[in-house]
Amino acid sequence: MIHSGSEADLIFLSHILRSGGLVAVPTETVYGLAAHALDASACEAIFRAKGRPTHDPLIVHVADIAGATALAHLNEVALRLAHRFWPGPLTFILPKKPIVPSIVTSGRDTVAIRVPAHPLLRALLARCKLPLAAPSANPFGYISPTTAAHVQANLGERIAHILDGGPCAIGLESTIVDVRDPKDAVILRPGGIPQADLAAALGRPVRIHQRMATPSPAEPKGELAPGMLDRHYSPRTPLVLRERAFSLEELLTPSPKVARVCFSQPPPGAAADVLHLTSEGSTEEAARRLFALLRWLDGGAFARIEMEPAPPTGLGPAINDRLRRAACQSQQMPRPTPG
Repeated sequence: MIHSGSEADLIFLSHILRSGGLVAVPTETVYGLAAHALDASACEAIFRAKGRPTHDPLIVHVADIAGATALAHLNEVALRLAHRFWPGPLTFILPKKPIVPSIVTSGRDTVAIRVPAHPLLRALLARCKLPLAAPSANPFGYISPTTAAHVQANLGERIAHILDGGPCAIGLESTIVDVRDPKDAVILRPGGIPQADLAAALGRPVRIHQRMATPSPAEPKGELAPGMLDRHYSPRTPLVLRERAFSLEELLTPSPKVARVCFSQPPPGAAADVLHLTSEGSTEEAARRLFALLRWLDGGAFARIEMEPAPPTGLGPAINDRLRRAACQSQQMPRPTPG
């Protein structure tokens, strides 16, 4: 059932969450599948509904900094960034407090936590007075949902309640930063807050984690953060991320059954199967459109999708991160039929 977000809806959905149920919720990034974060059984239901492996931890959404400090140990760097970017698309990796169930953190002693900005989710957090664990509301590994209709198409037979907050304003998941070491903040997943903005807030460089091909045997089984697997955000249709932009000759030549996606609007005369992510040359617009466009392209009309990279500015690195993972051929898994 899709709920509109009236006060009556929020009261009802708060009861569902307090009773251990699941609710798909809007955020400014993508739609999430929410459960009471301190209820291990409810969180187990998230993994079952998504088909998500338990080694991939969950992000916990809280109403404010006080809610975060109830669950994690925040240091001075976390607080500095929280005051600058919360509410917003920034997730911290921090030492967890014992109250957080192990299933939420994939057995690690850290927790991923953020304060979302979407007004409807904030209203629900205020009403239910619970921390909410909420990974993306889609079958594991598939393209993230940015509308309630996307959630309904892929999870509608597995979950009973979807809170409709309209299209997501950002369209990409949050930036995840490991801030356990105050002297070395590390971006684990690029997202809605650009690297340059984090560096400016701290007054020093913020590096991006380079994933090792072979995990260290000393590492625990679970991932340190969600969204770090090699293959993720993937359509069923094979996707190729090009190293460079399409040439003019390529754009003018029809290519049956192959969708070609430029970053910016192609020149006049481009073939009919050439699409684009942004008319404005904006990484923000491209991010908002990315997942919805991938879902449309995955509808069956094309045998292959080729996409040129976004520029390395603004949200470009986050877009390219998603495209690299969507194009990765490792960790193959069955894909749902998109609606």
